[in-house]
Amino acid sequence: MRVKICGITQLAQGLEIVDLGATSLGFICVQESPRYLIPEKIKAISQKLPSKVDKVGVFANHSAAEIIAVVEQGSLTSVQLHGKESPDFCRQLRTQLSGMEIIKAFRIKSATSLEETKAYSDCVDTLLLDAYHPQMLGGTGQTIDWQDLEQFDPPLPWLLAGGLTPDNVVIALARLKPNGIDLSSGVERSPGDKDLGKVAQLFGVINQQPLM
Repeated sequence: MRVKICGITQLAQGLEIVDLGATSLGFICVQESPRYLIPEKIKAISQKLPSKVDKVGVFANHSAAEIIAVVEQGSLTSVQLHGKESPDFCRQLRTQLSGMEIIKAFRIKSATSLEETKAYSDCVDTLLLDAYHPQMLGGTGQTIDWQDLEQFDPPLPWLLAGGLTPDNVVIALARLKPNGIDLSSGVERSPGDKDLGKVAQLFGVINQQPLM
């Protein structure tokens, strides 16, 4: 199972989180976020991470030129789009970033929100479902109504996000069948400062599950 820890801001924490078992690390490229990092700081971390780890840049309503510039400056390997990017935008970006994973995030307000994902099945590589918040794009600590997702079976790999913690992740995985999970605030002391004890607890509980 893919485990993505998002909102990394410190090299030492990133390295420790990878050692604990994370397969992907996320870097916030949205300036309004308290977890935002400039491209130079992303690069300083990403270049010291093992090559096997996905280095995901999280963007929201940026232009293609802005995304490409940060990808190159920050030595990123994947792009996560967390705004109102259209299928056409994703298709064009995918062409410009040939061979790079494009993740499209959706903020799920209700079961009907899942219909939106169908338009992206041929223009992105991975879907990510996060909780809806009227002001915040992510890292809210709020949970999706998992009942809305019990029949979700898209043609693409998908990641479950939104309020996951070491205490509820096993329940979530028992009810749903995502290809991976994405955590941020659920393993933090404060925005961007990861609680390595909680990260270790997370991997302790998910590694005990037969479905892993």
